[in-house]
Amino acid sequence: MHVEAYASARRLQGALDTFKIDEQWKKYEPLYGDSFFGRNCLLARQLVEAGVPFVEVGHSGYDTHADNFAGHKGLLAPMDHAWAGLLTDLSERGLLDRTLVVWMGEIGRTPQINNRAGRDPYVRAWRTALAGGGVKGGLVHGESDTDGHDVKAGKVT
Repeated sequence: MHVEAYASARRLQGALDTFKIDEQWKKYEPLYGDSFFGRNCLLARQLVEAGVPFVEVGHSGYDTHADNFAGHKGLLAPMDHAWAGLLTDLSERGLLDRTLVVWMGEIGRTPQINNRAGRDPYVRAWRTALAGGGVKGGLVHGESDTDGHDVKAGKVT
């Protein structure tokens, strides 16, 4: 047990340079976008390249029960830029085929806007996007009704 713990600690020490992205950032900033989320996506790519089996990159602030449109305005462009950069970088390095990228939130949002110009939690229908990892691109599974209130076809639980 002690030998395994020691070996694990030594491997972790050897991987510390993986977390250093400052020197590379100027080169990759145009690809990932000038944002904290973009930097974290670059770090995620490095961790995948180093063999880390699971990496989570969070981007919070979407829980907008009020002022949904104003709240999202500053979030969407950096997220879109960084996510596209991550997929491009993984693909160019030959890593996307063996890396499943999952884009999702923890819960859906109401299809209608509430009286505070926001959207509330909604568990009946929401979206998840998958890329890489052998997933065939361009496919859609499932369908909501016209108003986005319920799953019409292809429900997944």
